[in-house]
Amino acid sequence: MDLNADLGEGFGHWTLTDDDALLACVTSANVACGFHAGDASVMRRVCDAAAEGGVRIGAQVSYRDLAGFGRRSMDVPAPELTAEIAYQIGALRVFAEAAGSTVSYVKPHGALYNRAVWDDDQAAAVVEGVRLAGGGGLAVLGLPGSRLLAHAAAAGLPAVEEAFADRAYTPRGTLVPRGEPGAVVHDADEVVRRSVGMAVERAVTGADGSRIPVAARSLCVHGDTPGAAALARRVRTALEEAGVAVRAFA
Repeated sequence: MDLNADLGEGFGHWTLTDDDALLACVTSANVACGFHAGDASVMRRVCDAAAEGGVRIGAQVSYRDLAGFGRRSMDVPAPELTAEIAYQIGALRVFAEAAGSTVSYVKPHGALYNRAVWDDDQAAAVVEGVRLAGGGGLAVLGLPGSRLLAHAAAAGLPAVEEAFADRAYTPRGTLVPRGEPGAVVHDADEVVRRSVGMAVERAVTGADGSRIPVAARSLCVHGDTPGAAALARRVRTALEEAGVAVRAFA
């Protein structure tokens, strides 16, 4: 099981994620590319640290929404969204390659991630943006059964199913919207139990108590959650103790 976290979610003197601590325990780093968080200095620093630690670098692309942290849904015309996705990937690639690494995958953030679950036009625009950035070998991370992964597979891109350690699930296997009560799981013990269950039993308990199948190759621990680094360490330790090999997805 791959273990990923959102990193580089700062801007200027403002920081949100404990990037160095998270890089010590994750296998993939979703690096903010400047549209919801991050700037040139932040991207460069995180890429340098990820490359040094042998952590895979991914572009966390989003709507252009710094004020809303990329969590406000936007109606962006498909050609514009395609160009903005390619722009973000290209910006991060400069710093990844300067650090002796590369951008290996793309993962949408926030509102764009959730919109691409069901919106064919937005999902297709994201995938076209990956292709425009020269992403023939770039993997795309997304929710199992999403339109995003369907379009990625159709375009010949590696489609990687992702699960969330600290997010509640609806009976349909989608994420409970953040505006609803219980959308984020704050109890660390519960997050650890859910993580092991998703990796070993391939299932998770939904918000309504139902058992939901989860077929995922990558598990996300949100970097902006309070105590995220300690939580990620606990999740990794629990996975390894359960016999799960924690490594970057193939």
